[in-house]
Amino acid sequence: MPVQVPDLTPAVPQIYVLIMTCVTLLVSLFASKKHSAWTYILSQLTLLGAIVLTLLYFHHKSQVTFHGNMIVDHVSMLLTIFICAITFFVLLYSRDYIKQHKMPNTEYHVLVLFSTLGMMILVSSYSFVSIYVGLELFTLPLYALIALRRDSAVYSEAAMKYFVMGAIASGMLLYGLSMIYGATGSVQIAEVVKVISALPSSQHLIILFGLVFVIAGVAFKLGAVPFHMWVPDVYDGSPNTVTLMIATGPKIAAFGLVIRLLAETMPDVQLAWSHALMLIAVLSIGLGNIVAIVQSNIKRMLAYSSIAQMGYMLLGVIAGTANGYAAAMFYVLIYSLMSLAAFGLVAMLSRDGIDIQHIEDLRGLNERNPWLAFMMLIVMFSMAGIPPLAGFMAKIGVLEAVIAVGHVWLAAVALLFAIVGAYYYIRVVKVMYFDDPLQSTRIDLPTGDMRVALTVNGLSVLALGIFPGILMSLCQAAF
Repeated sequence: MPVQVPDLTPAVPQIYVLIMTCVTLLVSLFASKKHSAWTYILSQLTLLGAIVLTLLYFHHKSQVTFHGNMIVDHVSMLLTIFICAITFFVLLYSRDYIKQHKMPNTEYHVLVLFSTLGMMILVSSYSFVSIYVGLELFTLPLYALIALRRDSAVYSEAAMKYFVMGAIASGMLLYGLSMIYGATGSVQIAEVVKVISALPSSQHLIILFGLVFVIAGVAFKLGAVPFHMWVPDVYDGSPNTVTLMIATGPKIAAFGLVIRLLAETMPDVQLAWSHALMLIAVLSIGLGNIVAIVQSNIKRMLAYSSIAQMGYMLLGVIAGTANGYAAAMFYVLIYSLMSLAAFGLVAMLSRDGIDIQHIEDLRGLNERNPWLAFMMLIVMFSMAGIPPLAGFMAKIGVLEAVIAVGHVWLAAVALLFAIVGAYYYIRVVKVMYFDDPLQSTRIDLPTGDMRVALTVNGLSVLALGIFPGILMSLCQAAF
């Protein structure tokens, strides 16, 4: 019987990234230290090429290939484009930080590319096997990235915490998937959906048992309560440029995991997992906003903020409707842009081998560099949900989604904690604009391309708040 060769066309972006990552590694092995910039250049060309290749295929219809293990649809393509674009900015923001802190240049870029490849595979997966492969491929490089500076005990400790917690969460997720496989007899999402829909509700017990472990694994990847313990320690204990990586693209990939495993695989038990996510969302929003108020460390504050933000994103998923999923996607994309700008500013302000650690380190930033202060102001106000910024439109979208399905009390709780959370965002603005600077020297960004990138990043948060229609329509078309 002849072997059927799958159509490789939909996987061209992933294949291209894999080949270019290997090329980047080989070039770096033979290039001298004088030509170390080639690693950075090839990495950026890899990401730009992946974006172009994905755009070329964007208007095609949904297609399942690789014997049911991969799907190319608007969800996977839109998430892939944002993952690659955000990683492009991550590498740009990280360039000078790596040089000044003497981090291994080649290892950093190659690990980031492998992690990006894993995220691309994850959001395009359509079976439990490919989902798990993509999940491990994007998380394993992150463990190594955190511990890249082996001379630092703090970084090594953060890497160990992330590795141990991540291994436990991956094991729980795998166990849950094995339960669902045992009940349905298939690892392909399309087949699992058919089997679950054909089963009487009395036989859903083992499905629900596996669902508990799946939700635990998903919540860990999102950094949601009660699986959030790693988030503040890892954010704070990692180099700023690695925190920048962890806080952006992986959130988009985790959203893709939610859509594939919950929304698409188990719509027939949506009532069960939506109630579980409801509890997780309320706890995440409450704990994240309240604990962030007392933080003096800027990265720990943003870490608890991310816990709350993922809680808000889950509101759209809880709605269980096409509009809810679209609002959740819009939210996670906007949050990634905001987080990219916030942590990018923290990384760029860490100069001369000194990391920005505390909120007080931003005192008087407006006097030292008004443009940087303005960019941070946009990001902080957007995270707080103040109009007309993108964060406001994102919150409006998920709140409308849960109200539309009758969860008015959930929207009221989320709105209440949004008001509470606005305090610590505004505190950062107050420190930048109304406190006297610790130093009087002006802060200048080292290169023009970094200024342009930060400006585009910050103003995009403003523009998507004033004109959210384009991105929102793309998210709605995906569902």
